Amino acid sequence: MSKKVKVLVMGTGFAGQGHTDAFRAVGAEVVGLVGRTPEVVRDVAEKMAIPYAGTDWQKALDECQPDLVSIATPGGAHYEPIKQAIEHGCHVFCDKPLTDTGDSAAELSQLAQEKGVKTAFAASFRYMPDIMHAKRLVAEGAIGEPLEVECISHFNLEREIPFGWSHRKEHGGGRLNNNFTHKLSIVTSVVGEKILSIIGEVRDDLGKAPIVEGVRNFKTRRDFIPKDLNDPDLQWGESNVEWTYTVLAKLESPYANKPVSVLFKHGGLNPRFNEDHIVFYGTKGAIYIKGHYGSGPLYLYDANKQWQELAVPQDIADDVPNVAGDTERNWQYLARELVKDIQGEQVAPYQTFKEGSQYQQLIDIIRKNNNWTDVTHLQ
Repeated sequence: MSKKVKVLVMGTGFAGQGHTDAFRAVGAEVVGLVGRTPEVVRDVAEKMAIPYAGTDWQKALDECQPDLVSIATPGGAHYEPIKQAIEHGCHVFCDKPLTDTGDSAAELSQLAQEKGVKTAFAASFRYMPDIMHAKRLVAEGAIGEPLEVECISHFNLEREIPFGWSHRKEHGGGRLNNNFTHKLSIVTSVVGEKILSIIGEVRDDLGKAPIVEGVRNFKTRRDFIPKDLNDPDLQWGESNVEWTYTVLAKLESPYANKPVSVLFKHGGLNPRFNEDHIVFYGTKGAIYIKGHYGSGPLYLYDANKQWQELAVPQDIADDVPNVAGDTERNWQYLARELVKDIQGEQVAPYQTFKEGSQYQQLIDIIRKNNNWTDVTHLQ
């Protein structure tokens, strides 16, 4: 029987607690928790019965001697802790984005390869049941050769959400880091992993957000929206990231003779009128999945020229962890694959720092916003 994998978690908020639950559920032992604020780390560690709590990451690596570290902080705080963990010989599970720049992400990916440690990049909504069903259908030829994919979502986020890491590029914020990463992972999992070309446009529709003390959990940040936004004593922080993006990509697919075109359209602050959705179009049919991350249900348009709702196949349903919450369930799925891999079991390919690095470099390209052609001279 394989020995338990020892895990050290960095981050005390929603993700840190979620990662802890995920690794425990797949048989790993969470030996320690590290965060910025001593009292918060102690409180969370006590609540979750984690034996070690601290604020010094290097000290925790030395004292806990983990096999694996789980990075559950905003992307801007990833680089140094991951580098230290890899140097320590630890395997790494990291939430998206990998870092805040393509160069630093590429450096970590290369370092992990050189040190021979395993890595997992948690752009993990590819493990939604209906997404995995779509992957099977495309592979079976249910829509013929895939031609194009359409990903449309509008989140209508409150503009008054308190200022924090999500508002700043250097902290890992922005909708590309925290939405596009999942969308790209979903599409590549179904159509093909090789990205051939990309073009995009981004826009900061927000500008600023109120500064409020005491916000520590991403899931409860709405509870801190100020009641009086006209309060003259209220301070404001400036956003420097995109809240809306439009991206076009071309993917190589083993199921198509020509590159597959993909549209990613996301409005973080814009209201939706119809359902957010993901659609895969092919030469013989199409697959439509409701929800911005493919929560379902799934519909197939086949040779009968009718849309038919299809249930998730039982074997796929049985393989998905029985966890409330899509994010938490997907974390556990990937955590299970990584732990099995570390223990020497055979597992299907999963996303690593190679993809995390590639995604961050793509985001840097898109953010340059230099894809336009000036046509004002045309008569």
